Amino acid sequence: MKLSTILLSIMLGLSSSTMAQQKDVTIKLIETTDVHGSFFPYDFITRKPKSGSMARVYTLVEELRKKDGKDNVYLLDNGDILQGQPISYYYNYVAPEKTNIAASVLNYMGYDVATVGNHDIETGHKVYDKWFKELKFPILGANIIDTKTNKPYILPYYTIKKKNGIKVCVIGMLTPAIPNWLKESIWSGLRFEEMVSCAKRTMAEVKTKEKPDVIVGLFHSGWDGGIKTPEYDEDASKKVAKEVPGFDIVFFGHDHTPHSSIEKNIVGKDVICLDPANNAQRVAIATLTLRPKTVKGKRQYTVTKATGELVDVKELKADDAFIQHFQPEIDAVKAWSDQVIGRFENTIYTKDSYFGNSAFNDLILNLELEITKADIAFNAPLLFNASIKAGPITVADMFNLYKYENNLCTMRLTGKEIRKHLEMSYDLWCNTMKSPEDHLLLLSNTQNDAQRLGFKNFSFNFDSAAGIDYEVDVTKPDGQKVRILCMSNGEPFDENKWYTVAVNSYRANGGGELLT
Repeated sequence: MKLSTILLSIMLGLSSSTMAQQKDVTIKLIETTDVHGSFFPYDFITRKPKSGSMARVYTLVEELRKKDGKDNVYLLDNGDILQGQPISYYYNYVAPEKTNIAASVLNYMGYDVATVGNHDIETGHKVYDKWFKELKFPILGANIIDTKTNKPYILPYYTIKKKNGIKVCVIGMLTPAIPNWLKESIWSGLRFEEMVSCAKRTMAEVKTKEKPDVIVGLFHSGWDGGIKTPEYDEDASKKVAKEVPGFDIVFFGHDHTPHSSIEKNIVGKDVICLDPANNAQRVAIATLTLRPKTVKGKRQYTVTKATGELVDVKELKADDAFIQHFQPEIDAVKAWSDQVIGRFENTIYTKDSYFGNSAFNDLILNLELEITKADIAFNAPLLFNASIKAGPITVADMFNLYKYENNLCTMRLTGKEIRKHLEMSYDLWCNTMKSPEDHLLLLSNTQNDAQRLGFKNFSFNFDSAAGIDYEVDVTKPDGQKVRILCMSNGEPFDENKWYTVAVNSYRANGGGELLT
């Protein structure tokens, strides 16, 4: 009887042990991307409360950590966090001796890994190299190559190992189109590899060296648009998801457009593809269920179920402890950005720039001419419906004028090149009207595209000019709309003459492909 009891106990013990080994584990991976300084539910530019923000994201993250267990929740950021709000500028350039706010926030929230965005690179080596060192977790960029060593400048991938025993490997990449927008001094000593070939090489290394249970792509690159050249695509996330087997999830961003889909790769496996868009209005969440098994004495996990979703956090309550922790930083930036630096007699609006003469656009154009002493200046509106009200103007108002840290450049262009530049700009911008009922502007039905703003093309490529008097006839076909009458000082305009032209660094480096 005793022997039977002992045997039964052993059998029950083995059975319960086997059952424990077979228990499925569910994990959640959360992506933020293109945060652009939206750390707090306060807009330092408009000086008003704002929707979204990392303070609201943190509320959701903490809820999921409590519900699902901290070790079953993974937090990933996908870059473009160092530019976009006065608080970012303040810690990048005004108080660089302090820990960058982007590092402080991500560290506080307990991120597991992050990638780099083009707007992070735009801040310059001094800023982003310091930020890399301040982060308490790995920053990734498999295709950001150090030209001296021909190896990745930062980690190409990282395997997250938590107490649940699951090995989650994240491969990070950045859009390779950086040289199209940014001058080389900003990214000196670096080159940016095409994403598909880089992903194939890195995937092979990851499978051999890391043998992970889950492989995640974290790409600061859009879905399938942007610049396309024989060497690379600006937005290659779709290509990588489909053409590089091995990814369970592809998190992406850069294009500020929400996306959620399941794609079949070339070997027929489903890949969850998610982009929560910009400004911490949403997060992307991939939920994976994994089944454990023991192979040669080692525990391995197989994904048995995978789902993806975009979760809106616009109006979630901001985490009180988060706000309290960062109140000194908030107060310091408010004091700096609220400083009065001048006065406007009249309110100026960006939306006027899309239909004709605009005091908003003229202010920037005239500053370009005054500072550089150039003959002609180009500028495009960066926002659709921003305004600066009559009365005292502050540091914060300047971010309505110019949100990012572009530099001012001069170029030598012929009169013919100047006209062709304007022709291309207005062809992107204006419809060829055949009747008064036709739309003046080229519009798109694309929904939720925060970069195109309802236009067919990117509005930040709608250049107009100062220093010349010209007409735009929207009834003419593309390439024939612009007629330059004369220089604004009355002198004749000569298509064969060389002129000094003031532009921002984005345009000077080929941004928008208007000058390439």
